[in-house]
Amino acid sequence: MISAMARRGSGVLLHVTSLPSPYGIGDMGSSARRFADFLQRAGQRYWQILPLNPTSPFLGNSPYSSYSLFAGNPLLISPELLAGDGWLRLADIQQTAPGFDGPVDFEAAEAFKLGLLNLAHERAGATLDAHEGFGAFRAEHGPGWLDDFAAFAVLKDRFNGAAWDTWPDEFKLRDAAALDALREAARSELERAMFIQYLFFSQWARLRAYCNEREIQIIGDLPFYPTFDSADVWAHPKAFQLDGEGRPAVVAGVPPDYFSKTGQRWGNPVYDWATQSEDGYRWWLTRIAHNLGWTDIIRLDHFRGFAAYWVVPPHEDTAMNGWWVDGPGQAFFEVVRERFPEMPIIAEDLGLITEDVIALRKTFDLPGMRVLQFSFGPDTGQSANSLHNHERQSVAYSGTHDNNTSAGWYAHDLGEDGRKRLNDYLGRDVSPRDAAWTLVRLALMSSAMTAVMPMQDFLGLGEEGRMNIPSRPRGNWAWRLAPRQLSPRLADRLRRLCELYGRT
Repeated sequence: MISAMARRGSGVLLHVTSLPSPYGIGDMGSSARRFADFLQRAGQRYWQILPLNPTSPFLGNSPYSSYSLFAGNPLLISPELLAGDGWLRLADIQQTAPGFDGPVDFEAAEAFKLGLLNLAHERAGATLDAHEGFGAFRAEHGPGWLDDFAAFAVLKDRFNGAAWDTWPDEFKLRDAAALDALREAARSELERAMFIQYLFFSQWARLRAYCNEREIQIIGDLPFYPTFDSADVWAHPKAFQLDGEGRPAVVAGVPPDYFSKTGQRWGNPVYDWATQSEDGYRWWLTRIAHNLGWTDIIRLDHFRGFAAYWVVPPHEDTAMNGWWVDGPGQAFFEVVRERFPEMPIIAEDLGLITEDVIALRKTFDLPGMRVLQFSFGPDTGQSANSLHNHERQSVAYSGTHDNNTSAGWYAHDLGEDGRKRLNDYLGRDVSPRDAAWTLVRLALMSSAMTAVMPMQDFLGLGEEGRMNIPSRPRGNWAWRLAPRQLSPRLADRLRRLCELYGRT
């Protein structure tokens, strides 16, 4: 068991983008610290976030669809911290910004933030050559991923955003002489891309330290696949199943399930596990180590893909006509355990979970996820998500970022039979007004050592607070807290419940 989770505790699921901020999107500035203070007052031990990687409007701004699995999202960089650190002037950040109110406006936030970041690089100028922190950052991360990421970003810009498999062959195939020439010709652009990453990493390190000082651990999220048009696939094509033209031979997805009747055709390239095993899964070990440099615990997305993964022909529009392929299984996790003996990993074991997935998780003593919204169907008595079936070695959730809010679930998704089943289970009638806190209570009283609830459930929000609708390509990930919603009264209410259920 993860040592941090060996005693009862609880946490809140809230992505950084959902924090209040005057800059149109949540970031790593003062609002993030106020949220950590709220968690401390509320007696919480965990702050669970979504992936920190860069997002793209062309990919629906999803944190699970990134052009780099190693880089940080520039939109999360705090302008106020840039001014405090001397990279910008106060006048620079007091210009018209997207504002506090309403959902994230990714387009406006990106234009505003990137303008400031470019200005910060321009202001830094020649001083970067002698800047100790920036030099150390480049030395540490350059050979592993930073050099490739910067080159990818610059080439994407030079070729007007075209996918890497359409670039001229010398860049598509990573000719050494061509890349050396790029380093000379685009020195300033490459430095800017690296500098922005330095700003992200330095701000995040301080925020994580602030949380840890308050005995709050961060649970991160490690996406299973990169997108095809990413620095990761461009730099490591042999790690993936690509055809002779460098395009995916098959693409990833999941078969029809609770979230989608036609399955989810993600479109990502899938791994060539046989090739990766030849060097002891070095790329994956580097990924895990990198993410543990960001967070204290990682939620391993799509855990079932390590037992078996769903592949779909590239020409298919849905995921229905796919098939299962065996994953690396126990051999992979033996290598992971050797490198990371404590195994600070939560297995995302949702969806179609078969006996081999369960056996793999239990072999390595990894906590799985138990989602209460999934527990009031016709199989309530047998469902692993039902409260009476929760394992001590698991994490209980009211819902996840892919679910409706609990109030929205009760009103729109549960149905009349489900509501009757919920009432019978509790021995009382649940009303729309108290549905969210009912699931919060159930999660907190669970025998699972850890419970995590989305912030929206503490606020009792309906569908307007939903973070993501799987398979919907646009309009997700935009919900944002209002500053007044982080009230002392709410923190105290949550703390009292956690004390009642032994989670403080």
